[in-house]
Amino acid sequence: MARAVLVDNGSGNWLLQGELGFDSVSSVLQHAGANMLGDRRTEVDLKGVTRADSAGLALLVEWLRESEKAGNEIAFINVPQQLLSIARVCGLDEILALN
Repeated sequence: MARAVLVDNGSGNWLLQGELGFDSVSSVLQHAGANMLGDRRTEVDLKGVTRADSAGLALLVEWLRESEKAGNEIAFINVPQQLLSIARVCGLDEILALN
């Protein structure tokens, strides 16, 4: 599996690229850390995600949980259809505000 990369574009804007699976999500989560959620509003662009499974969805849920815990807002844009489908089946598309 290709690794996933999280790129800091500044001002709370991030770009997620690669494959989001069980083998790659933990490294993305570690890389993001507090730096990612330090802004009052964070936007994660998923246009570079080439494949995702339930681990990728779990990553988004974790970021949402951590963001809310810090009193911040997080938005996910350009969510791949594959990830949207998984979120809908799990009933998480509305919680994550994915569309």
